[in-house]
Amino acid sequence: MIIKSRVPIAYIFNTIKVELFWVLIIGFSTQLLVFYYDEYIPIMPISIPAFLGTALSILLSFKVSQSYDRWWEARKIWGSIVNDSRKLIVVINSYLSKDDKKDINKIAYKQIAFSYILGNSLRDVDKFKYGKEFLEKEEIERLSKNNNVPLSILDSIAKDVSILESEGKINSFQHININNIISNLIDSMGKAERINNTIFPPTYRQFFHLTIFVFIILLSLALNNLSFINEIPLLVVISMIFFFLEKTAFIIQDPFMNRPSDTPVTSIARTIEINIKEIIEDENIPKPLSPLGYYIL
Repeated sequence: MIIKSRVPIAYIFNTIKVELFWVLIIGFSTQLLVFYYDEYIPIMPISIPAFLGTALSILLSFKVSQSYDRWWEARKIWGSIVNDSRKLIVVINSYLSKDDKKDINKIAYKQIAFSYILGNSLRDVDKFKYGKEFLEKEEIERLSKNNNVPLSILDSIAKDVSILESEGKINSFQHININNIISNLIDSMGKAERINNTIFPPTYRQFFHLTIFVFIILLSLALNNLSFINEIPLLVVISMIFFFLEKTAFIIQDPFMNRPSDTPVTSIARTIEINIKEIIEDENIPKPLSPLGYYIL
């Protein structure tokens, strides 16, 4: 997640550098055509690219809003995971006695591992990149055989809770209450997976991308009466706005892709770890993750 109001120019340039290269090619080509074949170049009224630019602006606004809704929904889902993770350990900690410290810690560490491993799974990186230190070696070997590791961790927590009831450490009402919290975590995980697995049709973006280039070509022809020094910078500035908005919409529509604009799932998991360790009075409490420059993951 980008956390600074001023995004580095290098980030903006790297995002659209390929498009800007082609804009320069278009601008130079138009100037050469006008210079050598001026009598054959049709007059392009400025109203045509102006109309197309207006239509593109409206579509871009809609697309950015639509993509931001997906990003914001992902952030709200992880907010729910934070709340339910705290709730789960607070409830278990209140139900069990100090003599059951080992049972409390066992579930607490599994919940921390769930938070990290869910983020790893959504980003399609090594599932045990973060969080495996909270699981026992035998547990890791068992979980590594499963396709959905986060779900298996929640299933393991649910079984641990069932054992607590069978041993008389919690009653049926408390068992149901804990299972409801686990159910909420499963729901949140499913919502995050739905966002991650719902892909926008690539043809839609390709057509939109091509339309922006058509607009740039028409605009370049409409401005062919300007000098080389004036037309090229004007084309670059106008195209930067359109391409950066288009790229922004494309990037934030997928909030779990290991990019600066991502929902900061690793940072959120670290927050969950800190909160849970404070609840169980663990002495090894880490600090929040530090930003990686202008963003945090």
